[in-house]
Amino acid sequence: MSLMRALGAALWSGSRLLQGRSSGRLLVRRAGGGVHIEPRYRQYPQLTKNQVMQAELLSSFMWFWILWHLWHDPAAVFGHFPYPDPSKWTDEELGIPPIDEE
Repeated sequence: MSLMRALGAALWSGSRLLQGRSSGRLLVRRAGGGVHIEPRYRQYPQLTKNQVMQAELLSSFMWFWILWHLWHDPAAVFGHFPYPDPSKWTDEELGIPPIDEE
């Protein structure tokens, strides 16, 4: 009989959940209040000084990283081969037709 009673209680609780009713306990959501930053139409969001400082530090570190590696390893950007001298290219290589040809 206790198995039937437990099964009935489980089915009753499940049906209450599906109907959107709780079993008498009030559930409190602790989501921290409302929206932290109110959206504003066609306006920039209001940033705190902490957010601005973090953005400045992150972008400064990013540019330091790029310029440091550009200075100390330029082959990563410009390539690992000598740049060809265009004055030594022939007219045929440049796609220029011969002068006597119409």
